[in-house]
Amino acid sequence: MSVAETKSLVLNTKQVSQKIRRIAFEMYENNFSEKSIVLAGVDGQGYLFAKLLQKELELISPLTILLVKVSLDKFSPTQSEVVIDTPTKNLKNKCIVLIDDVLNTARTLAYGMKPFLNAEVKKVEVAVLVNRSNPLFPIVPNYTGFELATTLTDHVEVKLGKGAAVYLR
Repeated sequence: MSVAETKSLVLNTKQVSQKIRRIAFEMYENNFSEKSIVLAGVDGQGYLFAKLLQKELELISPLTILLVKVSLDKFSPTQSEVVIDTPTKNLKNKCIVLIDDVLNTARTLAYGMKPFLNAEVKKVEVAVLVNRSNPLFPIVPNYTGFELATTLTDHVEVKLGKGAAVYLR
């Protein structure tokens, strides 16, 4: 393995699980007066992260959770449509939590908000497992599992599910 391919473990399976559980508790604390909330995961690891948060929230709260998939081209968001897999009428007066695994420049999350700007939502919050703190867009997460100072050339790899972990390359 060359130096360029070396990766360092940042969070192990147990730590990832703890971060997800803590974020779920924070979400519930900030939305305890709501009957339901919408977890909108960015397609890919963000959606998987949203599913894991949904499981935790269902264990600790009476909230009804609507899980929504946000699909967009992460590399060319202006060239493609941002699509959600639920009608916008289901979002009216709801609290939305836009979720992705890693916040780097915040570009994906900024464009991912587009469908929610056209719906009459109550509020929009942002949750990320890892915040790399390199924002180019004015997006600040309400919920962060782990803050990691990196350069723009570093790569954060998130693996969720069995053998969950976070690596830095």
